[in-house]
Amino acid sequence: MAVDYTVIVVYLAGMLAMGWWGMRRARSKSEFLVAGRRLGPAMYSGTMAASVLGGASTIGGVGLGYKYGLSGAWMVLTIGLGLLALSVFFSARIARLRVYTVSEMLDLRYGGRAGLISGVVMWAYTLMLAVTSTIAYATIFDVLFDLDRTVAIVLGGAIVVAYSTLGGMWSITLTDMVQFVVKTVGVLLLLLPIAVVKAGGFSEMKASLPTSYFDPLGIGGETIFTYVLIYTFGMLIGQDIWQRVFTARSDKVARLGGTVAGTYCLVYALAGAVIGTAAKVLYPDLTSADDAFATIVKDELPIGVRGLVLAAALAAVMSTSSGALIASATVANNDIWARFKRIKGEIGGGEEQDEVKGNRVFILVMGLAVIVIATRLSSVVEGLTVAYDLLVGGLLVPILGGLLWKRGTVSGALASVAVGGLAVVGLMVRYGILANEPVYYGLLASLLSYVLVSYATKPTDAAVLAVWRERLAGAGAEPTEPVAAEAAPAHS
Repeated sequence: MAVDYTVIVVYLAGMLAMGWWGMRRARSKSEFLVAGRRLGPAMYSGTMAASVLGGASTIGGVGLGYKYGLSGAWMVLTIGLGLLALSVFFSARIARLRVYTVSEMLDLRYGGRAGLISGVVMWAYTLMLAVTSTIAYATIFDVLFDLDRTVAIVLGGAIVVAYSTLGGMWSITLTDMVQFVVKTVGVLLLLLPIAVVKAGGFSEMKASLPTSYFDPLGIGGETIFTYVLIYTFGMLIGQDIWQRVFTARSDKVARLGGTVAGTYCLVYALAGAVIGTAAKVLYPDLTSADDAFATIVKDELPIGVRGLVLAAALAAVMSTSSGALIASATVANNDIWARFKRIKGEIGGGEEQDEVKGNRVFILVMGLAVIVIATRLSSVVEGLTVAYDLLVGGLLVPILGGLLWKRGTVSGALASVAVGGLAVVGLMVRYGILANEPVYYGLLASLLSYVLVSYATKPTDAAVLAVWRERLAGAGAEPTEPVAAEAAPAHS
């Protein structure tokens, strides 16, 4: 295992080094939060794919393959489909807005007043996403070093918090590119073929397992529909995803790079399901399906390769964790705290502060909060379900409605967020956190509230809509900040 340990330690040291290098480039708010909006197609697609394919997509995707066979790919497939839909239909408009958060978009579209409540919902979602990603360190470091759960979470979380705090989105982008390469080599090029060969090839897998394992819909139609609602629609509106769209150099980069990343997700989904199916042949009696990834890596891979594949799992977790962390901090600072500061400024005058320093402090504070919560939360699935149900049930309708329907009003948006969010919470109490009814009926309540209240209230002011249309067309936004003299070229 010494070689494997060396691979992991070198990888973790490289992540910290990338964070330190990224700090030299993050000298303005734009550079720190959205990498100066300067990423080209190669870097954009790699970092976007790394961001959406986290521990749930890797360890969880293999676990679903172990439990259901090839249809276990559906969870990650719906993530890829959501990213494709975002890239093809919405990313160009989102990139041209040149905002920093989803709530800023809502304020711009509806003329203010919608941002605070949406910011609170989005902050809760991104914080919980970061927490659930951070918990996954316990599984990986347990396999690597047999560490105590709390120590593993603190170790993995501290590394992510360190490089994210140092360089913001530049550090996260640079580390994500490394993580994308490591995941591609470790999971697609090494673990996938080795697992299939160890299981005796596809013919042996078919002979050893029930036919349901090779039924594309074996996981169940209702489950697939729920995945679409939660993950496909969740990809369309999450701050962690939008913040990556904001990093694109142009709307064409956002569309092309996102399409490539979405396609990569589809391939990754199938790979995880196949690996899980192979693991079922090799280890038919595992206590937990989520142990399939760690078991097949630990028992079937040669020294060195095993370390690289475990580094790939670590990369998957870190990329999602860091993206959710900076999203949570950005929302907390720009959508919640900044509003209170403006109120204070109106009353007694405010002070100009270093925005990079302020955002860096918020990442550090949010990161410490994530680590503390992660050490105390027992159910990852429940936490993630609450986060996505609130996101989709509360924010999907006002966000997509704002992009697609000019008759939507700020009152309709506020009613949609409040009614949808409360319906989700109430239905979780009634049916249980893991039930499908909360997101089904919560989304319906949100849609009805948005449409009815929008029609019952005055249309959005024509001047507000005029500014909105200008921004959608790429006009009227603040210019891109000048690149520092020592910064590397923008293309990637």
